[in-house]
Amino acid sequence: MPEAPMPEASAPGHRAPGTEDEPSAASPRRVGLFLALGLLALLGAGVLRISTRLGAQEELREVTAAVTVPSVRIIRPRSVEPRPLTLPGRLQAWAEAPVYARTNGFVARRLADIGDRVQAGQVLALIDTPDLDQQLAAAEAATATARAQRDLASRTAQRWNELSARNVVSQQATDERRGDLAARTAQLSQAEAEVNRLRALTGFKQVLAPFDGVVTSRAIDVGGLIVSGSTSSPPLFTVTDMSRLRLYVRVPQAYTGSIRTGMKAEFIVPEYGDRSFTAELTRTSDAVDVQSGAMLVQFAADNRDGALKPGGYAQVRLELPPEPSAAPQLRVPASALIFRAGGTSIAVVDAEGRVTVKPVRISRDLGAELDIASGLEATDRVIDSPSDAIRSGDKVRLTGDRLSGHGSVGAHLPDHC
Repeated sequence: MPEAPMPEASAPGHRAPGTEDEPSAASPRRVGLFLALGLLALLGAGVLRISTRLGAQEELREVTAAVTVPSVRIIRPRSVEPRPLTLPGRLQAWAEAPVYARTNGFVARRLADIGDRVQAGQVLALIDTPDLDQQLAAAEAATATARAQRDLASRTAQRWNELSARNVVSQQATDERRGDLAARTAQLSQAEAEVNRLRALTGFKQVLAPFDGVVTSRAIDVGGLIVSGSTSSPPLFTVTDMSRLRLYVRVPQAYTGSIRTGMKAEFIVPEYGDRSFTAELTRTSDAVDVQSGAMLVQFAADNRDGALKPGGYAQVRLELPPEPSAAPQLRVPASALIFRAGGTSIAVVDAEGRVTVKPVRISRDLGAELDIASGLEATDRVIDSPSDAIRSGDKVRLTGDRLSGHGSVGAHLPDHC
């Protein structure tokens, strides 16, 4: 049987008919796909980079605009309300009298001591005056002599007048007797005046209280030497009327316009803690002291219970109404002021963030705060701590507002560019 022919071996790289080389056919498409994806990636990266750069430029513009437009904080002015004013005061007795001696001598008896309540005319001490007693006795004797001489001169002048009427004696001799009578009469008057003076000094042997009060000082004791007429030495006694007290307060000049006679004040003293007392303004000095820059005012305080002590320190609280003016006054912090050559001014901002610099007039300087009399409205939004370079028409951004005199910041307002 003939042998079947053997199939020819395929040459290397040669594929049988009807078969396809799938890897070789798909390779160009795959490469094209890869190229397309690469191009898209590059395009996306370029777009992203451009977008990022544009965003950075926009952000830079915003930052630049924010730096160009300054941010400010605003405050709200508030109306001036009655505000208590606390000042130091000094209590003094309604009446205080140092009692001195009017005659020389020694203390025979002491009838009062410090803390004793005395009545007007009450004897505080008795003074022994031996020298004065002798002077009084001598003066009374001299008065008796002068009276006898006056009586003799009177009878003599009467006789000479009768003789002169009958032309027995000369007129010259009669006039001499009349002149002697006049001289003796004057001498008698002088002697009687001396007796009255010494008797008056004798009356000062009793040291008397000048009015009802309390003995607050004593500088004598039994047997002590008393020398009258010297005010350099301490007084024998000091009598003080403490039923009422005077309260003296020095009010600074800025508040003197609100001081009115009859206004009330409350005060406390250290020895009674929080217990308050009431006083009424009775007098003012109506003048400002050059050295202290304050006006002295006097209050009267009832002290019938004796709780208050003269000479003590007091802390006085005054309720001062605002000064009368045509328009209500507003109060702002001192940090809102702008000092320029044209005067004092304040910068305010409107709802669109535009600045207006307003000149104002200050009625009262309270240190940290100021009362504005004119130039400011209650609805104005005042810039706190404005820049020295700020001008009307400038654009600002608002970061918040607060009430004048308070440190807390209120709700944030929307920014205005």
